[in-house]
Amino acid sequence: MTDAPSRPAVEVRGLTKRFGARTAVDSLGFACAAGEVFGFVGPDGAGKTTIMRLLAAVMPPDAGSIVIEGVDAVREPERVRSHVSYMPQRFGLYEDLTVDENIAFFAELFGIRRNDRDARAARLLAASGMTPFRKRRAGQLSGGMKQKLGLTCSLIHTPKVLLLDEPTAGVDPVSRRDFWRILYGLRGEGVAIVVATSYLDEAERCGRLGLMREGRMLYCDTPSALKALMPGEILAIAAPAPRAARDVVASLEGVGGAILMGDSVHVVVDGAARRLGAIEAALAAANVPFDEIERIAPSIEDLFVSLLTEKAE
Repeated sequence: MTDAPSRPAVEVRGLTKRFGARTAVDSLGFACAAGEVFGFVGPDGAGKTTIMRLLAAVMPPDAGSIVIEGVDAVREPERVRSHVSYMPQRFGLYEDLTVDENIAFFAELFGIRRNDRDARAARLLAASGMTPFRKRRAGQLSGGMKQKLGLTCSLIHTPKVLLLDEPTAGVDPVSRRDFWRILYGLRGEGVAIVVATSYLDEAERCGRLGLMREGRMLYCDTPSALKALMPGEILAIAAPAPRAARDVVASLEGVGGAILMGDSVHVVVDGAARRLGAIEAALAAANVPFDEIERIAPSIEDLFVSLLTEKAE
């Protein structure tokens, strides 16, 4: 006899939200298991923030269902909030209060006993490197430290589901690394994490990803499975003037797209070996210098830009 499969921590079906004539979320469906990190990625206006607000029961949907930890979030929004912690893009810290005072305030809101609060706060602050700053006012913290404090406050009541809307926007790389270290630790505690991010390198850290565009989820799978959808191959051109290089190669035969990536250009081609010579010749003819051209494995950013461009055509 086998055990029945456990239900998802978050299960969404047919979720739709409209603002006037605009459909912000269009028939969304997905599930997130306990201990899983599920990410939403997409351009501005894709509906990511609206999804988070719907899941947090901040606003009602126009259609569809949301079940969190077995609770119908549409019918019982107040009840579901005890299972969920929602960290919006700008978390509401009190800047005149210290780190410890902010944590105590949020713990009080959720009726957390002092001993439990102190033990959990100590673990979370140690994990994020915030322990030396417990007596510092929140208004004197850096952007990254504020986000880590916001996460600590969000987790002080030990939620089963954590909703994060662009949690590391504008945060320095070290703080982003610390932030994700905490999230990975939460997976081991069985917390289901749903995150919206604009950092595509962070998307690689998610167990599964949903690619959003104009309120619709175009694709949903693991990062590795999504990369397998990449049409063609990638040639990376390292050049002193990458914009000029991009302009030269973008319209060549066999080129499906050319994307600026820092000081290089990632070129989507129907065959790297077939097109390499023609690309080199075109750059030389246009007097556009380059250091090297090499075939590389596609990144999530290559994939998403290519798929979004393909869907828009």
